[in-house]
Amino acid sequence: MSSCRIPEIEDVSASVTDVPGEERTARSEARPKKKLIRRTGRDYSQQLRLSVQLAFLALNVWIGVLFYQWVRWAETAGQTLAVERPAGVEGWLPIAGLMQLKYVVVTHQWPAIHPAGLFLFVAFLLISFLLRKAFCGWLCPLGTLSEYLWKLGRYTFRRNVTLPRWLDIPLRGMKYLLLGFFANAVASMSAETIGAFLAAPYGLILDVRMLNFFRFLGGTAAFVLLGLIVASLFVQNFWCRYLCPYGALMGLVSTLSPLRIHRNEATCIDCGKCAKACPASLPVDKLVQIRSAECMACMECVAVCPAKDTLVFAAPRHRIVPAWGVVAAVAVVFFGLVGYAKLSGHWETRLPQQIYFQLVPQASEAQHR
Repeated sequence: MSSCRIPEIEDVSASVTDVPGEERTARSEARPKKKLIRRTGRDYSQQLRLSVQLAFLALNVWIGVLFYQWVRWAETAGQTLAVERPAGVEGWLPIAGLMQLKYVVVTHQWPAIHPAGLFLFVAFLLISFLLRKAFCGWLCPLGTLSEYLWKLGRYTFRRNVTLPRWLDIPLRGMKYLLLGFFANAVASMSAETIGAFLAAPYGLILDVRMLNFFRFLGGTAAFVLLGLIVASLFVQNFWCRYLCPYGALMGLVSTLSPLRIHRNEATCIDCGKCAKACPASLPVDKLVQIRSAECMACMECVAVCPAKDTLVFAAPRHRIVPAWGVVAAVAVVFFGLVGYAKLSGHWETRLPQQIYFQLVPQASEAQHR
């Protein structure tokens, strides 16, 4: 009985091993293996990006601490430590920034309420136009936290979850639906309505209400926040990829940018490392140019590419922009607009102390029409 079975096993094993061999031969004939010309020098793009991310995160934490101290000062009518209100907190009010942008375009007048938010909003839009969605990949504190949550998840659980394409693509559309909702709301408001909204008690303390949302977190909000954190541990950039309307706006603006990732097909060895490294799950190894609104200009694909001059972040005619060039451009735009706002007197919201003493303690109860 055993002598009958042995030949059968040998025949089957032979047929199984032959087919992959034929496939590999046909594949190698169709796509000849290219010689790898290794890149020289070390890539420092990710070290630079991490430095910028941490610096901007620290700046936002510092602003947050100052703002909390200022709110406590206003809540106690000046009985606690007196600090200046940090106008930079208005950068966390992107919808107000969008409203102010429409107000300026229509009326040609600078807003007196939360003007810093307008300049920061424009700065981030300009960065996205010049450097693709670099705001999300290099500056955004939520993007930074989201990125290192999924990296923590991959380190802890040895992998991240990749959603199937039939689910991933519709979920990516969620942030554009949210953006459309907010954009439609702002578009339906006249300049007079926007001005009245921002000057009303509710509009004056939008920033305080935002802080109080996290200070006095309700059960439902805490559950949703915990769910986002857990999801971010398993799915790469869960918030940024599926839900962030601000990132959706920056992505749409970034499609107008002259800069993008370019792949040189002649020197590409088709190793697939770039696609595997892309946090947005873009098929970098299959495209000549990355035009997607999901590209954050993080340059992780460029950093892992082993072939010389194969993946570059460049303008038309391949005018390469190195990582330090991205940092320099971000600094010029950000500090340039913030500096102009301060020097021109359009940075601070100037209101009497008594107004804040009256409004801030009841910020959570304030209603708008």
